[in-house]
Amino acid sequence: MDERKDLFIGGEWTTPGTARRIEVVSPHTERPLARVAAAGVPDVDRAVAAARRAFDEGPWPRTDPAERIAAVRRLAALYGERRDEMARLITAELGAPISFAKRAQVALPWSMMTALADIAEAHPWREDRPGVYGSDIVLRREPVGVVAAVVPWNMPQFLTVTKIVPALLAGCTAVLKPAPESPLDALLLAELFEEAGVPPGVVSILPADRDTSAYLVAHPGVDKVSFTGSTAAGRQVAAACAANLTRVGLELGGKSAAIALADADPAAVATAVRFSGMGMAGQICNALTRVLVPAGRAGEHAEALASTLSAIRIGDPADPETEMGPLVSERQRRRVRHYIDTGVREGARLVTGGTGPPKGARHGWYVRPTVFGDVDPSMTVAREEIFGPVVAVIPYRTEDEAVRIANDSAYGLAGAVFTADREHGLDVAARVRTGTFGVNQGYSMDPAAPFGGVKASGYGRELGREGLDAYLDIKSISIAAP
Repeated sequence: MDERKDLFIGGEWTTPGTARRIEVVSPHTERPLARVAAAGVPDVDRAVAAARRAFDEGPWPRTDPAERIAAVRRLAALYGERRDEMARLITAELGAPISFAKRAQVALPWSMMTALADIAEAHPWREDRPGVYGSDIVLRREPVGVVAAVVPWNMPQFLTVTKIVPALLAGCTAVLKPAPESPLDALLLAELFEEAGVPPGVVSILPADRDTSAYLVAHPGVDKVSFTGSTAAGRQVAAACAANLTRVGLELGGKSAAIALADADPAAVATAVRFSGMGMAGQICNALTRVLVPAGRAGEHAEALASTLSAIRIGDPADPETEMGPLVSERQRRRVRHYIDTGVREGARLVTGGTGPPKGARHGWYVRPTVFGDVDPSMTVAREEIFGPVVAVIPYRTEDEAVRIANDSAYGLAGAVFTADREHGLDVAARVRTGTFGVNQGYSMDPAAPFGGVKASGYGRELGREGLDAYLDIKSISIAAP
């Protein structure tokens, strides 16, 4: 079993301040894989102090943006050299199929590093504008300060890159807190930061439990918190940040709706639902889990979904042919099974799937892809975020009713509409209250497109120019006329 005894604090590998350890368990074999150091309160204090010094006294925030861009490009080059190793670690610790890990968990964040560097290169770091009353106005975009970035386990490298890379490009210093389920990929990333020559104090990476995370986001030495996680945890983070007037960006839960209009192809809708989240066994915040279909075609859509999802190859995530692996933990499997049982109890029609294990699964935290038909919008499976491979098919009578059902949710992270009429699809997109949306596809995580939600899905945006602006202050300078 792999043992990692040190923490990456301020750019150096150091002995942790506590004897606590995190045991990483394989979701496939249910056996321990590794034991890593768990950060405690003293380690957070050291990491924040290092970041504070690096920001207040060090060169990083005051370097020309071109130097920071060059550092990120060096990081991307090193990342590319070790991307297969990164993918294998994510497969081992999370149960993500190796094909999905290579594509979405590693190749996507790797390409985003370069794309975000390109965005920073074109960013207006200084802007001159004429004042109304005769003075010249200079606007400077400057880093907000020390950033605490807290990421969940489901897409650890993607979510880390969307936070840490824009923060560093802006000139911030950062403390990254990965989830206890996924520390191994984070520690490999720490090695790459070290090799890329990022200055001392600029980056710390602290695997830790929830209590240590709570201490970090409430730390008075932190200027901004960027958090991705559950809505319940997000409310706690927001309250902690409010006490210190710490800026915060929250990317939280979702219950995204796919609206199939009358002219939509059921097979195309089913394929989009599959690729929106089943690669990670439905453990994706913007997965399309509510499928709204015309009542007269509800059976057709339910059968298309059942046929598509039941054909997914489930098994050993290290096998290149595997398309869906296990859930991340036994606790997560119990949660998903409970929701499936609740759907049956409340009267939804089980079209495929259920609580039983996939054929041939003698061990591992597996759940079969499950499709419920004849779902009423008031049912639990239509309202709560399940975070598993469970899809609810909800019939509607009119397009207006479909939009009402889509909007009748506490969440507003993502969604999609499917139709042969692209312009009509854009009209429907404008009526659904979400932060992100797709027409004839699930929402595409393009680095140029800002990503984030509304309502209980959080606030703030990541990616795009807006994601970089989230880590920048605007300083306005007035210059008297000569």
